[in-house]
Amino acid sequence: MSATANVTKEDFYEILGVSRGASDQELKASYRRLAMQHHPDRNPNNPEAEERFKACSEAYQVLSDPEKRAAYDRYGHAAFQGGGPGAGNPFQGAGFQGDLGDIFGDLFGEMFNMGGGGGRRASRVQRGRDLRFDMELEFEEAVFGVEREIEIRRLEACEECRGTGSAKGKAPAACSQCGGRGQVRFQQGFFSVAKTCGRCNGTGTTIADPCTACRGEGLQAKKHTIMVKVPAGVEQETRIRYQGEGEAGRFGGPAGDLYVVLSVKPHKFFERDGDDLHCVLPISFPQAALGAELQIETLEGPATIKIPEGTQSGRAFKLRGKGVPHLNSRGKGDLVVEVRVATPSKLNKEQRDLLRQLSETMTVENTPTSRGLFEKMKEIFS
Repeated sequence: MSATANVTKEDFYEILGVSRGASDQELKASYRRLAMQHHPDRNPNNPEAEERFKACSEAYQVLSDPEKRAAYDRYGHAAFQGGGPGAGNPFQGAGFQGDLGDIFGDLFGEMFNMGGGGGRRASRVQRGRDLRFDMELEFEEAVFGVEREIEIRRLEACEECRGTGSAKGKAPAACSQCGGRGQVRFQQGFFSVAKTCGRCNGTGTTIADPCTACRGEGLQAKKHTIMVKVPAGVEQETRIRYQGEGEAGRFGGPAGDLYVVLSVKPHKFFERDGDDLHCVLPISFPQAALGAELQIETLEGPATIKIPEGTQSGRAFKLRGKGVPHLNSRGKGDLVVEVRVATPSKLNKEQRDLLRQLSETMTVENTPTSRGLFEKMKEIFS
């Protein structure tokens, strides 16, 4: 008796992890998952994984064929042994050429896409790289917009070879390693596996006689000028995209894009919050107490602000439409002016005498209060 005579062959349904009533779709999905898991390419130098892969393939080939599945359900493995009803090589017949072949095609396509190989020749055409240019603006330029010419350095198609990389009058030659197919084949177990050609990177061609001007690259570095139009209302880190103004693509590929990234210098007294501008205006105690009409500078010229009698320090006044234009839209933000009463640090004798006289006629209850109450008072007076 041989050493393997008492070994029981594993059930096909158990191999695929499905029930006996599994549908064709369930069988197919389970096989795809297991075949991906145990394929030899994913498990190099692992005989156990290769055996599981073969077992899954055999099980699916039988159960995916209605006639063979019926014979297996009735007679088990005996159906394919000796003179049983299903006798013969289970890998022969229409079932292997049909659905199983489609499964293998889908499986290998997925594996090659994930692993960098593939069944198709890779295209030589490549999109050019995107470029970035940092532009610094004055505060007023960001508010009102500006046009400025800039110079960039980028790769452009070589004029000598017109971007082909080959010497003038020459053409790329078929790759000698893959014969122009873009892939090489080798035997993995009982499968023939295709992988991307390492010499031509899957393009199927190589440059035998490179262009002397660009050294076979097809591209040359050149200076290029472009007029940048900055619209009114841009902010810090605004990006302006110029399509096709990046580096040229290789072998006739489309050019990349140019991104102009803006940075804005701070203003000496205006601060920006969205499309509103903020500033602080110092006023004297008499101006706050008696009221006044003051002229202040805006980004568009002088404007008048009226300080009512009894104005408290910290009160804000809003000048509508004196802020930043809305980007790509109509209208403008506002200018918010916060007044603060300035306490003089030096007084002459006459001023001191007058303040003492005023102090004798005015009393303020110097009782501590919370910061929150003080802020509410400011809101009431604003």
